[in-house]
Amino acid sequence: MKLNELNDNAGSRKGRMRVGRGIGSGKGKTAGRGQKGAKARSGVSINGFEGGQMPLHMRLPKRGFNNIFAKDYAIVNLGAVQKAIDAGKLDASATVDHAALKTAGLARGGKDGVRLLAKGELTTKLSFLVAGASQSAIDAVEKAGGKVEVIAVVPAAEKAKAKKGTALAAKKAAAKA
Repeated sequence: MKLNELNDNAGSRKGRMRVGRGIGSGKGKTAGRGQKGAKARSGVSINGFEGGQMPLHMRLPKRGFNNIFAKDYAIVNLGAVQKAIDAGKLDASATVDHAALKTAGLARGGKDGVRLLAKGELTTKLSFLVAGASQSAIDAVEKAGGKVEVIAVVPAAEKAKAKKGTALAAKKAAAKA
């Protein structure tokens, strides 16, 4: 058997219905849309419309709040780090940072860096370079003989703002001279 000879079992994938292909097809003429009306026309969506009655999604009470300024941290537990070291996915001699945790498959996402939490047990001496860590996680790492360095991650928006500010100051200075 070759790769180009692989195929699905017969009947496991159903082809899509080709509508508007003549009366003999069973879905010809109106193509299953019935006679006239908004739903028969193309590009019209009345999803959620209830004939002028307040739609369900607007009648239900809203809960909670989504903070648009919230930091996005990849959360990593010490137990998972220990498991990765035991499995040989993580090098204990090197500094454990976001890139190392990502390659080990522990840090998913986290555009603002990694936050270290104390769930699980750490027995290996490690040096961490992370964006955040809980006090109990720092204590657990130091108890194992390691150290945690928390770096301040400056968001891209603040970097751009600072850069814009320095450019404006230079422009004003040039204008005065």
